[in-house]
Amino acid sequence: MLEMDIMDQEDFLTLKLSLTPGHDREGKRKRTGIPSLPHEIPDEGKIFALLQTRETMLKMDHNKRSNGGEGLHLIHSLLVAAASVNENHAASALENLAQLYRSVSLRGDSVQRVAAYFADTLLAHLLTRKSPFYDAIMKGPSPEEEFLAFTALYKVSPFYQFSHFTANQAIIEAFEREGGRALHVLDFDVSYGFQWPSLMQSLSENATATNIISLKLTAFGRNMEEIQETESRLVSFAKGFPNLVFEFHGHVQGSKNAKVRTRKNETIAINLVFHLTSLKTPSKISKTLSYVYSLNPSIVVLVEHEGKCTSNKFLPRFMESVHQFAAIFDSLDDCLPLESDERLSIERDHLGREIRSVINYDREDSESCPRFEKMETWNGRMERRGFVGVEQSCRAVMQAKLLLKIRSHCCPIKYGENGGFRVFERENGKAISLGWQDRILITASSWCSAV
Repeated sequence: MLEMDIMDQEDFLTLKLSLTPGHDREGKRKRTGIPSLPHEIPDEGKIFALLQTRETMLKMDHNKRSNGGEGLHLIHSLLVAAASVNENHAASALENLAQLYRSVSLRGDSVQRVAAYFADTLLAHLLTRKSPFYDAIMKGPSPEEEFLAFTALYKVSPFYQFSHFTANQAIIEAFEREGGRALHVLDFDVSYGFQWPSLMQSLSENATATNIISLKLTAFGRNMEEIQETESRLVSFAKGFPNLVFEFHGHVQGSKNAKVRTRKNETIAINLVFHLTSLKTPSKISKTLSYVYSLNPSIVVLVEHEGKCTSNKFLPRFMESVHQFAAIFDSLDDCLPLESDERLSIERDHLGREIRSVINYDREDSESCPRFEKMETWNGRMERRGFVGVEQSCRAVMQAKLLLKIRSHCCPIKYGENGGFRVFERENGKAISLGWQDRILITASSWCSAV
């Protein structure tokens, strides 16, 4: 994988300052407290020419690959363009982006691909939402395209399966410890429901025709249509297990009419998989954790993207996001060949959408930006709300490692027996992380109420 860590925060600051003639470090100190320069309006003719260059890139169907040196130069050019956008230097930003669009490709290698999507975010950031060209750049996938892309990634990569299997293992073990026959899972972001068929299967294996297990899923989703489709999918799957009674109760996230009803003697499990980050503001995260604690759950499973994408400032946020997504794009080499149309769909309709949401958040509301934070930050939040960490079992660790053996198959010579994916045991066994080579991508942990 491209070693982008050669350019650290100090290098990036130097890069930013070098774009302003006569601007040295002493000058930077003198500017402290001075309002930023007014936004430079991009020339519409140059914008149109840039969009034509971009359109040519989108139509290209070549197999040109960058070597290591070219990849580093491409990332450097991306960061130079980001610095120009941040300083509102529209002319130099447009020139840098034009050079980028002539070098990147949606069908090139992983560096060229990820750079293409980040170039689009820079162009959108430069245009602002009022521009007539903004919507063309930021156009997202249809719900069907988004579903197909997520499904494809789920099948070929351990990225989401690691999260779901690790969470389900913790839920099963908490249920077994209590020895009950009724499990109530509250999923705060059910999405398409792909996590739950494997849990149903595991529960069914421990049930009999005369000793039936009950599974109640209280699920929160983005909209009622998606919730209903997920319910239909899961109810249909549950019919294959006659020794399992399945209930589904769906609610739209944020609905004031949502009422969670619990029953006596049921094991309550809270599923926080990629949910807390979506809340965006610390106050909403804190409020959610307080509510979770009030339910007195037997187990809380927390899975989040891990990173250092915490700053509201554009440059460090952009740089960290490039690191994060470059690793994810690179990891697809271990799952699908470059010429795969399925891979193009994953990158365009799922990862590309996530890149846009991370970089082009509402700049009028700086607290609304998504944050990919480090494990230690999440641990602190959980502990302050009264939760204590639960050690991950040997079964959970073995399951995660087995998953990598099954899912890593495309580049055994390049990446070795387990590909570039790796499992890391952390926090004295209380957390498991999925990484691509040496970069942590996802961390899973389990928690219970401190009594």
